Amino acid sequence: MAMTVKEAILKVLEDNKSSMYYVDIYDEIIKNSYYDFGKGKTPKDTVGANLSNFITKNDTRVKRIKKAKGFQYYLAKYENDIDLVGTAEDVPAISQKKSDKVYLERDLHPLLSSFLKNNNTYSKTIFHESSKKKKDRGQKWIHPDMIGIKHLELKTKTSLALMKSINKSDSFEISSYEIKREINTDYELKECYFQAVSNSSWANFGYLVAFEINGNLISEIERLNQSFGIGVIELGSNPYESKLLFPSKYKELDFKTIDKLCGINKDFDQFIEKTEMILTADERYLEDTQKSFEDFCDKYLKTDSEFEKYCEDKNIPEKL
Repeated sequence: MAMTVKEAILKVLEDNKSSMYYVDIYDEIIKNSYYDFGKGKTPKDTVGANLSNFITKNDTRVKRIKKAKGFQYYLAKYENDIDLVGTAEDVPAISQKKSDKVYLERDLHPLLSSFLKNNNTYSKTIFHESSKKKKDRGQKWIHPDMIGIKHLELKTKTSLALMKSINKSDSFEISSYEIKREINTDYELKECYFQAVSNSSWANFGYLVAFEINGNLISEIERLNQSFGIGVIELGSNPYESKLLFPSKYKELDFKTIDKLCGINKDFDQFIEKTEMILTADERYLEDTQKSFEDFCDKYLKTDSEFEKYCEDKNIPEKL
């Protein structure tokens, strides 16, 4: 499948791992035949417009820095590896194109898994319907919708061995996610937020995730975040444009609740089991163990074309 303009831009920035002016990005696209601009009279402006679009839509993959001759663009994941001197800037708020068609809450899971994967976090949907004792009302607010794990990135065998010998729990962070389609009223916010508090009591970090959040609720969300520590993520139709509104506060794992969840839900049990396998795997089998874990986790979308098609198929409205 041919690349889109955005995909070609991302490929150039990935190839070069540096900050670049839009004209230089255009030259690299042409040089490597990443995209055919056809007979358009202003292909360079097309590249510039798409780069600006990354910024105005708050797409977390691409950032820009102001230089003497204009803006240079770079991949956010290489920010610490690039010598950047310039001026950062704010971006405008995002509006949204409404749709009359209804999408399901679980349709948002691939968007969240894509956002998390871009932040080096693997995630897994927890299917509540597969739990034992489904009629037990005491279990209503114990299941997270998704769980995620982020491993500490250690590159040498020596540091990996040291981490394992000291404390395995320090080598990873587990997060819990409560997902909602929309939060429009103060009542909905309170119900969703405290459901997230309950569902994430066992995890290092807990998050409430919603696709649509009423802007008038931000001050109340901030108050709840300061009091109870649950982070809030506003999900975008392009997951790279999702926004972490408020961070989650770290807490120690609650192994008693983890044990209870493992006994109730097979998805949760397998996730914890495979996590333990990675932590204890012999170096000879670590690569295969990691691949097995990644195959078990939720699939994620990788390109703008995939995002657009998925949202169109699921009737998820586009955020403009």
